[in-house]
Amino acid sequence: MQDGNKICKRCIMPENPPDIFFNDDGVCNICLAHDFVKKTEVIQKPLESDLIKILDKHRGKHKYDCMVMCSGGKDSTSALYFMKKRYKLNVLAFMFDHGFETEEAISNVNKAVDILGIDLILYKSSFMKPMFEKMISTDSKAVICHPCSIWYMDLAFDTAARYDIPLIVAGWTKGQSTKQEVMSKCGCNVHAAEFKAMADSTKDFLENSLSDYEQYKNFPKSMEEVLKRAKKRHKSLVISPHWFLPYGPEEYIKIIKEELGWKAPELSYPAGSTNCTLNFISVYNSLKHFGYTHYHVEASKLIREGVITREEALEQLKLNFDKKTLQDVAGKMGIDFTKHL
Repeated sequence: MQDGNKICKRCIMPENPPDIFFNDDGVCNICLAHDFVKKTEVIQKPLESDLIKILDKHRGKHKYDCMVMCSGGKDSTSALYFMKKRYKLNVLAFMFDHGFETEEAISNVNKAVDILGIDLILYKSSFMKPMFEKMISTDSKAVICHPCSIWYMDLAFDTAARYDIPLIVAGWTKGQSTKQEVMSKCGCNVHAAEFKAMADSTKDFLENSLSDYEQYKNFPKSMEEVLKRAKKRHKSLVISPHWFLPYGPEEYIKIIKEELGWKAPELSYPAGSTNCTLNFISVYNSLKHFGYTHYHVEASKLIREGVITREEALEQLKLNFDKKTLQDVAGKMGIDFTKHL
């Protein structure tokens, strides 16, 4: 977060009115709303038995029981591992490379599918590059990761339809989603207060800044549009084993390191992740425009759920990259990022 930003005394969200504001005790409205829901609603946490029921409903009825969206990161790699080793499903792994994936991430996926004996589709395309260039060169407030996620989910649904796959498995954590109804909403609720400013900026960019690009004529303007299109093509349920399992990253990182040879890149943000190199610019711009990133939203959710402490979250989200890193990434697109610092 930007230096000097006032942050919530319970989570790590900064004050960002009118969406995020604090009471007299310095606690944000998101934490207060969470407390209210916890006191007034009976929330039944998903159990592994719930997941097994879903998996058994579709097991053995198609060429592939499920398709796992793989980024090469710890969460998606462990999801791949669990689907194959723990639940004995016939799995198709699906990874995309928009030109900014790290060698370590691609290597992680290749090693995992080789060891587990899983079929892999690696979709490599420069389709998104002009959009990324536009967002960066115009200093747009749109969050780079959001259109990319929209594109990726659209590709995932299209691939699932092509191979008649009933289940799409993601590596989303409890910080990204905690309720089963979000299984159809793809990871995060863009209508939530903490996402509203980001979502509005991204929607504005997608609706008003791409008219000169013929290739984006039919690009989805929102995740809701992706889901609407998907329902017309093929019915697939999106789930994540991390919503149901009691394991945290400490447990499953150890497993995938020992059994799949998983490695984190030397430099990534947050440290230890395998996010693409464009993520550095996305993080820098989000901090500049909003004072926080979607990683702060996810970490704050985990704090409220008691999964991590506030101190652990602050440590995890310390910036670990410099201006040279930003320029190196932008330079690959012919952009002088020093103009945007």
